[in-house]
Amino acid sequence: MKLTTSPILLISSLGLCAGIVSGVHLNTARSPNAQPKRKTSMLIDPPALPDLPTITAAKAAASAFDLNLTDIQGDILIGMKKKKELFFFFSISNATDFKAKLKSTILPLVTNTAQLLDVAQQPQTALNIGFSQRGLLALNITDELNDSAFSGGQLQDISSLGDPGTTNWVPEFVAGHIHGVILLASDTVDNINSTLSGLQSKLGTSITEIYSLQGAARPGSEEGHEHFGYLDGISNPAVEGFQSPLPGQAVVPTGEILVGENGDAGIDNRPSWAKDGSFLVFRQLQQLVPEFNKFLTDNPIRAPALTPKQGSELLGARMIGRWKSGAPVFLAPLVDNPALGADPTRNNDFTYGAPGQTTGKANATDQSKCPFSAHIRKTRPRADLGLPESSSSNHHIVRGGIPYGPEVTGNEATSNTTNIERGLAFGSNTNLSLFKHRMLMLHDLVCYQSSIAAGFQFLQQKWADNTKFIHAGVGFDPIIGAAQGAQRAVTGLDLTNPSRSITLTTDFVVSRGGEYFFSPSLSAIANTLSV
Repeated sequence: MKLTTSPILLISSLGLCAGIVSGVHLNTARSPNAQPKRKTSMLIDPPALPDLPTITAAKAAASAFDLNLTDIQGDILIGMKKKKELFFFFSISNATDFKAKLKSTILPLVTNTAQLLDVAQQPQTALNIGFSQRGLLALNITDELNDSAFSGGQLQDISSLGDPGTTNWVPEFVAGHIHGVILLASDTVDNINSTLSGLQSKLGTSITEIYSLQGAARPGSEEGHEHFGYLDGISNPAVEGFQSPLPGQAVVPTGEILVGENGDAGIDNRPSWAKDGSFLVFRQLQQLVPEFNKFLTDNPIRAPALTPKQGSELLGARMIGRWKSGAPVFLAPLVDNPALGADPTRNNDFTYGAPGQTTGKANATDQSKCPFSAHIRKTRPRADLGLPESSSSNHHIVRGGIPYGPEVTGNEATSNTTNIERGLAFGSNTNLSLFKHRMLMLHDLVCYQSSIAAGFQFLQQKWADNTKFIHAGVGFDPIIGAAQGAQRAVTGLDLTNPSRSITLTTDFVVSRGGEYFFSPSLSAIANTLSV
């Protein structure tokens, strides 16, 4: 589905959501704050990425699984489709006042999944919200969600995630004062600024801003690509009860993403109000693009048929597992195939197994088509595990990240050095003193799952950082693998000598910190969190 006539949105602005949520009527009449209806989507829709379902198809799929799309916050299932997005981190200063305004001011703005699939129902700005463990406690919500990572917070995991202490962390993520995050998404920064300004005015002293970060899809033909230049989001799974899969797309049980649904391993140990919420992992990941490009230039794969430039491009593709077009190296081993990369019915249709292989494990020694260490192979091993894709042992998440910061400047490109600019991310028609944005060339990791340990943590710790996964001697994921700042050894990248170990002396992706949140259903906001 191309999002020109009927997609859904992630968050809502100063307009009102429609529907009834567990007995709480959300006014559908036009109000002084209501926004004009949209004629074009606020979401991006790169043709190479899996389409969102139509609202009709999504409702039919949801009905079969008794899933209420109007009660699920929109960002959870929509994924990486935003044009502009702001992450507004806050603390709760007055819990009684905030609870009242959570129901009267924020809840009517929360954009559900069904809204995002229909352009006519998308607000000018979409809004979602999540709370940290500290935030829930500030609201006197003491029910145990039975997720130890969430309870402890991300700072507690700093060593196990491979971060070299808090040296590179944004101070606000270290201080421990973040109670929640508001996600605002739109197709213009002006819309987001206007919505945030109005929201802050109404919330008043009930909250205190801690930190904000502004993101945007990259411009022009780079839309949908992350800062290293590679098309991102192709491998997001299809969630049961929401969408039909494309060839090669993993299908995951609803409960692997949504708490309290079929497939949630902790379903018997969650409070009833947590149903249809999801754990949101936020990580601010700086990308050292000039340094990455310099590494590729200095270390081309030297094959007789390749020029040095082609050898550098091949090295990058083998590190990622895809060419910049999105074409998988497993299907295009030597040169990019843009037509393959642009075709969502083909660019994900592979298993790492032999042609026609539908069961059993992939060859445990052949890296001629794709290294075992490639980023997309480390984080989604497919036939390397020899298990059905629907198995919980595949540890799926839904990613919803967005690039941040400016394009590489001429000076950075010639000096091969990243200049991290700190300042205001945007500045039009709003009080700029509201913001503490950092301008960085980076990408954030935002992902949703019903278990942080089985989702994000497992992918990072057990796969990306595990030098013996997929097989002994493979080394780190060369993109997100982390060793607390130490050098990282990787094998398989050199097509002419797969056993050769290459030492990476630079972390091309640097963690700036983050936090864990719970994104509750709309009914939970109405009947539990705001009471």
